[in-house]
Amino acid sequence: MAARSIASLTVSFGLVSIPVKLYSATESSHSISFNLLHKGCGSRLKQQYICAREEIPVARNDIVKGYEFAKDQYVMFTPEELKALEEAGTHSADITEFVPISSIDPVYFDKAYYLAPDKGGAKPYALFAKALRESKRCAVGTWASHGKQHIVMIRPVDDGLVMQQLLYANEVRSIGDLDIPKTDVRDAELKLAQQLIDQQASSRFDPGAYKDEVSERVEEAIQRKVEGEQITVAEEPGGGAQIIDLMEALRASLEKKGATTPAAKGKPATQSATRARKPPKQAVEEEAVPARRKAAKKAK
Repeated sequence: MAARSIASLTVSFGLVSIPVKLYSATESSHSISFNLLHKGCGSRLKQQYICAREEIPVARNDIVKGYEFAKDQYVMFTPEELKALEEAGTHSADITEFVPISSIDPVYFDKAYYLAPDKGGAKPYALFAKALRESKRCAVGTWASHGKQHIVMIRPVDDGLVMQQLLYANEVRSIGDLDIPKTDVRDAELKLAQQLIDQQASSRFDPGAYKDEVSERVEEAIQRKVEGEQITVAEEPGGGAQIIDLMEALRASLEKKGATTPAAKGKPATQSATRARKPPKQAVEEEAVPARRKAAKKAK
């Protein structure tokens, strides 16, 4: 199905204006939502707002928004007052600067949109995309939508452009706020870690190689329940935290990765290998079965 644009914009910098169409770059169709039901009869529940002082339901037209400036003290705003404070929506992304793409930490990335040329914009669009690509820079500016002003970056991808909303500085926490201890790393440990990274390195990221296994399990469980099947959830065996030797863990990881060759992936696991992967508790119980049988025969 062909993509459908959600808005028309103009990318402006200097005296240049490029008409573009805006498309959502992501979708949430794979998210699974549940409704709240009454456990007794299975009917949908209605949400009510209850006055904490009078303990009575409050109708929506009697609700206003308030900001708590001190403990249990509020200043109230009407919908009209809040509407007047909103940023007027614009049909323009106004570019203020061009910066190296590598200078923007991905931690600032928010929602992304694809940009495509609108009528009469194919030539300036292609020129702008190629200029950004060859300069290894992105455009940074502002865009107002739904009453809010956003920082946006426009960067080249493949044959097109992506407009990425960015978070403001006060919306991103500094990693310096964390209490991360300074720890020395030995050269031998670093060498093993780098070897492990080299063994699992890929030339590029392939998002298609990863599947949302949780959503798949939930969808499967929903279908089974729709078909009337009872679902039982097996408890995972618990266990305490393990204290490991870093060097031994790195060596074991290297050996395990080296043993997993493409030919070995398709072969069924041997009996000894299967037993080696069993949880300790299960292995001990299986080894104890022959001993219990011998004891039972002697008792007879």
